[in-house]
Amino acid sequence: MLRIASCVGTFGRVLECWDRQTREYVAIKVVRSIRKYREAAMIEIDVLQNLAKNEGGGSRCVQIRNWFDYRNHICIVFEKLGPSLFDFLKRNKYCPFPVDLVREFGRQLLESVAYMHDLSLIHTDLKPENILLVSSEYVKLPGCKRKATDETHFRCLPKSSAIKLIDFGSTAFDNQNHSSIVSTRHYRAPEVILGLGWTYPCDLWSIGCILVELCSGEALFQTHENLEHLAMMERVLGPLPEHMVRKADCGAEKYFRRGSRLNWPEGAISRESIRAVNKMDHLKNLVSQHVVGASRFLLIDLLHGLLKFDPSERITARDALNHPFFENMS
Repeated sequence: MLRIASCVGTFGRVLECWDRQTREYVAIKVVRSIRKYREAAMIEIDVLQNLAKNEGGGSRCVQIRNWFDYRNHICIVFEKLGPSLFDFLKRNKYCPFPVDLVREFGRQLLESVAYMHDLSLIHTDLKPENILLVSSEYVKLPGCKRKATDETHFRCLPKSSAIKLIDFGSTAFDNQNHSSIVSTRHYRAPEVILGLGWTYPCDLWSIGCILVELCSGEALFQTHENLEHLAMMERVLGPLPEHMVRKADCGAEKYFRRGSRLNWPEGAISRESIRAVNKMDHLKNLVSQHVVGASRFLLIDLLHGLLKFDPSERITARDALNHPFFENMS
């Protein structure tokens, strides 16, 4: 195999290669020879093989071609896909996707997660970086205005809305011991922050955050600190349920005053942090800035189901697929 191009990450790098046997381009994930990364890679291989064994040919999850160990580096061979939704947004100067495209992405993402949940698998790291377009082809159109000016910029739209889910190194089986912290910060569910344990609903919270980001162009919760994160959640979704606060582990108690009130803004680490929270708006208003027409109300209703604080009340992936927001789709 011939190396063509590469993408570097913490775990190692991804190479675009030409497979001389199958005569096609493939992507090879080369995992660094470090124990924790090797262990995560072997988990990913197990999950990928499990997904491939059970799928009926229509999986929305990336397909594994092969894997091998080279000089103690785990190398996983995948089908070659296009850019991630995050990369596409970034190249597009964070111009949001049209709501019809968000609907298509959301349906496929929910299908892949519902399929995983049916197999007792929880992805735990859903984010735009881990959702790849199948094709790299796009069309260029005028019509995206920058916030700071009235200048109109061209925006790119993918020719195909087909996507696939990647990166199963953090995937967990529901019946195994779960680590205390999962998910990339911006997409982390409240039950994880509060130390209440987690299961399938943590994936649905992440999907809610992703859908807001795709239709607005910006991450919903842009923070790196727990108290600020919880304050942002309350600003967008209302107060945290008292029963969740009461059950929070000892590490999360410091985020609250006596009773169930969040220790905010008193506990803020800076004035900038307070300003960042105050800038945020209710979910309905956030979505309404970017989506118009009947789709707006349906999307807001779906998001309220995905972003329920209480994981036991959060909508499931299968039920979300039956939501009216996804009706009349070909």
